[in-house]
Amino acid sequence: MTRKTQILDGAGITRALARITHEIIERNEGVKDICLLGVKSRGIPLAKILQSNIEKFENVKVPLGHLDITLHRDDMTETDKQATGGECHIPCDIREKTVIIVDDVLFTGRTARAALESVFTHDRPKAVQLAVLIDRGHRELPIRPDYVGKNMPTSKTERVEVKVDDIDGESGVYICNGD
Repeated sequence: MTRKTQILDGAGITRALARITHEIIERNEGVKDICLLGVKSRGIPLAKILQSNIEKFENVKVPLGHLDITLHRDDMTETDKQATGGECHIPCDIREKTVIIVDDVLFTGRTARAALESVFTHDRPKAVQLAVLIDRGHRELPIRPDYVGKNMPTSKTERVEVKVDDIDGESGVYICNGD
């Protein structure tokens, strides 16, 4: 994959996540009944940043867990699913909570659908919301994020690469050639 353009640097990601945090607080009239669930891999560190921001802004530490949506993907064989696991960690009873699924990029909507299935496999929350750093369009399913860091129209042949310090040692969002 060849990087064409940097869309966000580390500071831009920080600003986008701070804005999303404020939107979450406003829309939910506080954070009393919220649980953040990051989608493996890069949704997890993004959810940690949202959790930290909420704690900083509201002085409340909301529950934070993670989803491995492998078992719910529609593009993998059963053998692939068995080989890759599918470990999830949901840190609280979500029945009376608003679950906010956090992911890095929303594209076709298939990952978001798999994340929803994963959540509902564990229990039925009061509500589910979706927060994404990048919405690049090209939906194949009727899924719309509740919180978006940046809308970034792309061609279907391009790729969006999100880098986060916790995993990659750098932070940034790039448009890449679909090599």
